[in-house]
Amino acid sequence: MAPLKAGDPFPSDVSFQYIPWSEDKGEVTACGIPIKYDASKEWADKKVVLFSVPGAFTPTCSVNHLPGYIKNLPELKKKGIQIVAVVASNDPFVMSAWGKANQVTGDDILFLSDPDAKFSDSIGWASGGRTGRYAIIIDHGKVTYADIETKKGAVEVSGADAVLAHL
Repeated sequence: MAPLKAGDPFPSDVSFQYIPWSEDKGEVTACGIPIKYDASKEWADKKVVLFSVPGAFTPTCSVNHLPGYIKNLPELKKKGIQIVAVVASNDPFVMSAWGKANQVTGDDILFLSDPDAKFSDSIGWASGGRTGRYAIIIDHGKVTYADIETKKGAVEVSGADAVLAHL
């Protein structure tokens, strides 16, 4: 499949792995049970921002990328975004811990695992088994924005500010 672009339908067979946040497993060292997250089904009738990072707990991802989404979550919600999700090729335990380490509770931001970068590779936005750094806006099953960073360490087209500018 070619990279997604505005006007494309979001693929109908996208699923990730996910550990739902729960208060009883709210500590960063607590493990939950990974489940399948059927993104195509869950997002079919919603307005969603999906952003991708090469790896949880890495410098650019932890310092420059994720914090912008945490800070701008109220603005994204005001613009009608119902779900904000971050995806990386890390396993679901690492993604869950990354959310907890950043004090994200509940389903404010979903921390999804794209094992072996399967989804990212299917749209041409993976390298060496890792997810690329990109952002996609999906509105009721249709992509309205999709772009990938082309400069290493840059958060210009995939950060919360860029996404907000396209809502």
